[in-house]
Amino acid sequence: MTPPRTRTRRLLAPLTAGTLTVGALAALPATTAHAAGSVVKVAGSQGDWRLTVDGKPYQIKGLTWGPAVADADRYLPDLRSMGVNTIRTWGTDASSEPLFDSAAAHGIKVIAGFWLQPGGGPGAGGCVNYLTDTTYKNQVLDEFPKWVQTYKDNPGVLMWDVGNESVLGLQNCYSGDELGRQRTAYTTLVNDITRKIHAIDPDHPVTSTDAWVGAWPYFKKNAPDLDLYAVNSYNAVCDVKAAWQQGGYTKPYIVTETGPAGEWEVPDDANGVPQEPTDQAKAAGYTKAWGCVTGHQGVALGATMFHYGTEYDFGGIWFNLLPAGQKRLSYYAVKRAYGGDTSHDNTPPVISDLSVEGGAGNVQAGRDVTLSVKATDPDGDAIHYEVLDNSNYIDSSKQLVSLPATDLGGGRLRFTAPDRPGVWKVYVKATDGHGNVGVETRSIRVVPPVVNGTDIALGRPATASSFQAGYGDCPCTAADAVDGRLTTRWASDWSDPQWIQVDLGAARTAFRHVQLVWESSYAKAYTLQTSDDGRTWQTLRTVSDGNGGVDDFDVSGAGRYVRVNGTARGTGYGYSLYEFGVYN
Repeated sequence: MTPPRTRTRRLLAPLTAGTLTVGALAALPATTAHAAGSVVKVAGSQGDWRLTVDGKPYQIKGLTWGPAVADADRYLPDLRSMGVNTIRTWGTDASSEPLFDSAAAHGIKVIAGFWLQPGGGPGAGGCVNYLTDTTYKNQVLDEFPKWVQTYKDNPGVLMWDVGNESVLGLQNCYSGDELGRQRTAYTTLVNDITRKIHAIDPDHPVTSTDAWVGAWPYFKKNAPDLDLYAVNSYNAVCDVKAAWQQGGYTKPYIVTETGPAGEWEVPDDANGVPQEPTDQAKAAGYTKAWGCVTGHQGVALGATMFHYGTEYDFGGIWFNLLPAGQKRLSYYAVKRAYGGDTSHDNTPPVISDLSVEGGAGNVQAGRDVTLSVKATDPDGDAIHYEVLDNSNYIDSSKQLVSLPATDLGGGRLRFTAPDRPGVWKVYVKATDGHGNVGVETRSIRVVPPVVNGTDIALGRPATASSFQAGYGDCPCTAADAVDGRLTTRWASDWSDPQWIQVDLGAARTAFRHVQLVWESSYAKAYTLQTSDDGRTWQTLRTVSDGNGGVDDFDVSGAGRYVRVNGTARGTGYGYSLYEFGVYN
């Protein structure tokens, strides 16, 4: 299969229940005394496999684990009520024991992960040279089996999972023939680790997870000691069966992450950013995924769907079943799939439509925006709304910010648009007072406010104290701030002070407005100045509390030259302006 688009896959960073940092581990604990652990086997034969625990068939009905280990006793009973019998982690170390113990106490088992670089697929993890870095390889060959020795008798352990998406992730480090050699070396190391684990613990299977089935030929050739394969697959999960059949594989598999379509699998919306599925589509994605896993009988041994997490951020809204602890439609879809009793559940509000009145492609910064929301609650509960925004597609921030909003009635919510141009995500959260939430999101393109009048600085000669000649989207010259485009910018050196000025061509007897559109590297303090000769300056406005975005000033100015003189940067970088407009 073709690997996923090279868009950053991991919307969360869920290295919980033991995040392994090779070479930075505390002294390994002595083996803890437990009741004898379960004997877990991959039984059967080609096309008729089954997983057994103490000789009894075991279908993995799982979720990936997100909460802190300290919260295990709080959340594991809820997982059990959903019909979940397995959780998956990404790292195993000294912090894992309380989770394993709590899982066992609640009748749940753990697929215990071991983290290898570069984990997490495209855009994640650090690079390792698996051909030459013997120090790293020897460390993991030593440390992973020691943790297996520590926990092999813990009744909470189901199996060991070595690595996560590293075959795919190596494309961030290498290309061409070297990429193939590194993938071969990596999967060979996985096999060496597997053999050492088997020598210590013959009672629990070993698998290795990757992000797409294109990794499986490497495991087939170089890791014959794996007991089964594993794959993370979201919208394409229903294609895994055909890939397994066409690949001529002789081992069963599990799906270690799946759910609705991810950011890398969806079309872009009208504003050019990935179009997040609706809550209803996400719930349907879990139902479909489980149907495709169970549809490959005798080969697919179950799944740990993604993600039992409470993170309340960009990725948490996309994938978590209970962001901030509130249950979504997806939570109940998984519960139904796994056979949990939903007959008496109070379920979330359903948002059937969300739109931006007046359109989402030309929202003026700092101006009022009205959202139209259509929502119903299946239990007749009163619905309460909250509006939030996120700037991920501007500055990679994952944080959600709650906005003051006015409920106008009839499903109409008014809020003030951000004052920073670019594509933002706006979220509407609908809660029912019973611990449930519906969330929908749309993108809006924020643009500078329209100024009445003519921009007399447009296209005029501009100079600056400095400019960045290279790196990233640069050169970023002074002329780029007066070209009328929000896709180009002036950027200064990383020091104070710095200035940019525009020559209006002749002395102007009056201009009345200045608009500055800052990039993320803005001025915290600056003066707006005019001059007739470009040497002697008069101050029109002094700013000491700048916060970026768009600065709009009504002024009474005259002169041939207009200058922005930056005296204190708002960030550790330089000063950067998308546009410097002067209006008559």
